[in-house]
Amino acid sequence: MSLVCAISNEVPEHPCVSPVSNQVFERRLIEKYIAENGTDPMNGQPLSEDQLIDIKVSHPIRPKAPSSTSIPAILKALQDEWDAVMLHSFTLRQQLQTTRQELSHALYQHDAACRVIARLTKEVTAAREALATLKPQAGLVVAQAVASQPSVTAGGAGEPMEVSEQVGMIPEIIQKLQDKATVLTTERKKRGKTVPEELVRTEDLSKYRQVATHAGLHSASVPGILSLDLCPSDTNKVLTGGADKNVVVFDKKEEQIIATLKGHTKKVTSVIYHPSQSVVFSASPDSTIRVWSVTGGNCVQVVRAHEASVTGLSLHATGDYLLSSSEDQYWAFSDIQTGRVLTKVTDEAGCALTCAQFHPDGLIFGTGTADSQIKIWDLKERTNVANFPGHIGPVTSIAFSENGYYLATGAQDSSVKLWDLRKLKNFKTITLDNNYEVKSLVFDQSGTYLAVGGTDIRVYICKQWSEVLNFTEHTGVVTGVAFGEHAQFLTSTGMDRSLKFYSL
Repeated sequence: MSLVCAISNEVPEHPCVSPVSNQVFERRLIEKYIAENGTDPMNGQPLSEDQLIDIKVSHPIRPKAPSSTSIPAILKALQDEWDAVMLHSFTLRQQLQTTRQELSHALYQHDAACRVIARLTKEVTAAREALATLKPQAGLVVAQAVASQPSVTAGGAGEPMEVSEQVGMIPEIIQKLQDKATVLTTERKKRGKTVPEELVRTEDLSKYRQVATHAGLHSASVPGILSLDLCPSDTNKVLTGGADKNVVVFDKKEEQIIATLKGHTKKVTSVIYHPSQSVVFSASPDSTIRVWSVTGGNCVQVVRAHEASVTGLSLHATGDYLLSSSEDQYWAFSDIQTGRVLTKVTDEAGCALTCAQFHPDGLIFGTGTADSQIKIWDLKERTNVANFPGHIGPVTSIAFSENGYYLATGAQDSSVKLWDLRKLKNFKTITLDNNYEVKSLVFDQSGTYLAVGGTDIRVYICKQWSEVLNFTEHTGVVTGVAFGEHAQFLTSTGMDRSLKFYSL
């Protein structure tokens, strides 16, 4: 006779008997029951595992179930099992499909959330910048429409022009400009025509060669360095603006990046290093001018003087004011401390401005236009006092000599023209190779040498206007060129993403 478990009605593998009810149980099942209830399942009396008595059985044999004793019954059992497996598989497939749909929906929601966060972050940044710009101008009446301003008749050139005075050229500012110009003119007369002793001689300059190149300043994904400037008080500090929207400050001596300044939403086309403060300026087609702290590595002021691409930037000799030109046909004069636009002027010609540069004295400045004109302006009167026609195509660069007499201009006609500001005429034209692109013009601090950057780099000695140097190391168009102190070295940037240095 076989022992049968009172719980499962099957032959137990490990039979045991309960002394409370005298029933046989499968030990595994009765232990679980006791663990949950603590009583005998038959009569409900208290029972513990220690009370169970094992039954020793030599060979427990499970009797076959009655349904598995014939072939048809076995086939029926197999068919039922197969059906159960198929139903279970179908249920699993349904659950998998549902899970996939839920995952897809969750991923879509996550992507949408990321987009919303990015948009909100961008709006918050724009709002903060707008707030930073508006704070200094609180309480000031800003002209909303320049066109509504009355026409002012120009002096020297007799051209009427529209003047939009956001804040105005108050007498204190004009006096400050006049005082600085007087000091600078006096210093220039003291120097006379003497050349600094430390200035590199022409024979030494002609022996310059490339001594260093750096290609890791700006992103390789959007190649090109578009602008260059050196710190006037320490020409070892190099400032560059790139197509990657970044402004980079580089130490020539240490050969390392001091700061990477990010904030512009488009490429950086103009940069200036402040001569006495750890501050730099940049301009971009995103229509903003930004003032950066090099030590802090952050933007301290956003000047919104224009409604289109800012094409030119120049710092006044006082170090307190910025001149900017734009494709919106206006030039603007702004206070760098407050971000205020002091005055904003255009003329009746209605042509986009392509570049701007202060005269060394700071009372006049020049602008280049998209219709090949060079215009000289009186800052105090805000009038166009002279025009220099002669180029063909948009003017790409202008530069005043330190002697205050010469103006060099370049345009898309493969030539550099030299103008005498005393006689208001073109006295020399340097004709370059066909299709030569002039991108940058700069005199050294003494006004002895003129460097031309574009298709290649050329250095001319002033007065003779003969070429003393030619560099073709850049594999792309040269966008910026600058002299070190006393022309001890020459530096250049180009669309090949490299910053190069030349010296003995």
